Amino acid sequence: MKLAGGDWACVVLPERGGVVARLAWRGRDVLVPLPDGADPNASFAGAFVMAPWTNRLDGGQVGGYGVVPANRPADGTAIHGAVRDGAWTVIAQAADRAVLAQAGETGPWRWRARLSLALGDAVEIGLAIENAGEAPMVFGSGWHPFFLRPAGTGLRFAAQRQCIADARTLPIGLEASTGVDGEGYEGLDTAFDGWDGKAVILRPDMTLALQARGAWSRCVQVFCPPGAGFLCVEPVSHLPDAVNRAWLGGMDVLAPGAALAGALTIAAG
Repeated sequence: MKLAGGDWACVVLPERGGVVARLAWRGRDVLVPLPDGADPNASFAGAFVMAPWTNRLDGGQVGGYGVVPANRPADGTAIHGAVRDGAWTVIAQAADRAVLAQAGETGPWRWRARLSLALGDAVEIGLAIENAGEAPMVFGSGWHPFFLRPAGTGLRFAAQRQCIADARTLPIGLEASTGVDGEGYEGLDTAFDGWDGKAVILRPDMTLALQARGAWSRCVQVFCPPGAGFLCVEPVSHLPDAVNRAWLGGMDVLAPGAALAGALTIAAG
């Protein structure tokens, strides 16, 4: 599915987890393009939504609610949620916007989700996920983009704390932080808390301004392996494994029929 509005264009693959396979501004790629036929879950490219949890769950444990499969056996964690594993149905579409829907379940979770994308002066991405179960349940969500990272790309955002992680990238502590300002993000796979929902990516050829709202404005995960040609700046509703580590603040508990909503605006200049 191709969408275009204003100076923006994107390609969305509803049947493959709702991944944004390409996002471009004035013909220049903003995300690392996902190659045709590539597996979105095995490629450092494109962008996908994460729910009903984000980042990692230790052993696939969901607090006292149950367990989900550990889809990252190398470190014994369940990572990046489950909505990216299922197909989405297009329920509304115009030249510059679309709304997708998905109903699914895994482990103790049952959900109904709605994903919206709109292109114009900026890009608007939103996700609402509803508890379709019969009992209160924890929920989380986020967006995982692989922004293209030309040489000299800087990143700027403010935060109050960052996670100290073990070898499996699971939190073992929190320390004070001011966020990131410059190119010192390389090598990070780090969650930041006390974020104000704003981030700026400073490329030599463009500047991207990110503004998260709702549940997505709480925390941000930064992922950039040494030497990588991508930079992940992921707005998320909770810290890694928060449901199993009460000192991290936990996750939202939704009553049956209640929903968790998050959104992100991307502007370029």
